[in-house]
Amino acid sequence: MPPFPEPKFAYDYDVHAEVQALRDHRDTAPDRQIPSRADNHLVLATWNIANLGVQNRLDTDYDLIAELLGWFDLVAVQEVNDNLRGIQAIHQRLPASYRLVFSDASGNRERQAFLYDSNRVRQLEEIGRLSIPPSDLDKVAPPGVKTPFAGFDRGPYLATFEAGDFRFMLVNVHLYFGADDPAHLDRRTLETFAVAWWAGRHHRDAHTYVPDIVPLGDFNLPKTEPGDPIYDALRARGLEVPPHTSQIGSSIANDSQYDQIAFFPGDTHDHFTGRMNVFDVDNALFRDLFQKRGRNDFLAYMRFHISDHRPLWAEFRTG
Repeated sequence: MPPFPEPKFAYDYDVHAEVQALRDHRDTAPDRQIPSRADNHLVLATWNIANLGVQNRLDTDYDLIAELLGWFDLVAVQEVNDNLRGIQAIHQRLPASYRLVFSDASGNRERQAFLYDSNRVRQLEEIGRLSIPPSDLDKVAPPGVKTPFAGFDRGPYLATFEAGDFRFMLVNVHLYFGADDPAHLDRRTLETFAVAWWAGRHHRDAHTYVPDIVPLGDFNLPKTEPGDPIYDALRARGLEVPPHTSQIGSSIANDSQYDQIAFFPGDTHDHFTGRMNVFDVDNALFRDLFQKRGRNDFLAYMRFHISDHRPLWAEFRTG
């Protein structure tokens, strides 16, 4: 997406105070508490960090982003630009046990990435782009959409991991958005259905390397309710989309539920603890800025220096 404009007003913050504000919100706010690290649990997260590598963030911005990502065992990151300076700055600020893997650049020069704590998660052998061959494109045909599927704008990035007895594949997506008109909505629906179709096919294939498949990331899904075409397309092949504990959306401006973590009934569902939520980072950071300059300037600063999305996490049993 186009980079957000840099705010034209001056604002200085104390990074140590803001880190403490994040931790206080995590530990004390109702329905926001993120599980503590435990030997038999995995805390998985996804976060679209706006235009990472394009926007000129401050060193202290990366400190805040890394602080938050360091709460999770494994994170899928979207909007990583072809310029890797942003994701590398975050990686450098995480503990030495964290590893980084990322895709090549596709649509909008975007990559997808995974950051994971190698003391708690082991990367397995299968990694790469989700690929649907031309001979199968006509099988991506959700009800009500007559436009043929021509492929992904930003191809989903998949990787396999293991934590305890939980072996799983993550499919990291940033699906097409476009505009709110029928043609773009059809294209968005097709991409979503393609992920669900591919995941369902591989989940049931006897030769699949890892059958526990977890699509996650930015689906550009406005509402998690039946009748929304993106939501219906995501669930069309059996994927479950668990409700967030607080029902806060992942978009800081309008609470749309763009970001999701989905999985199939059976083994993956049995590993899921039922704990899943959006962390409303915007209700922790820069409170004095909101009070002094109001919502519009606050959102402009958040979008440029942190993100226009909130992170989403889910907890899984590993033993």
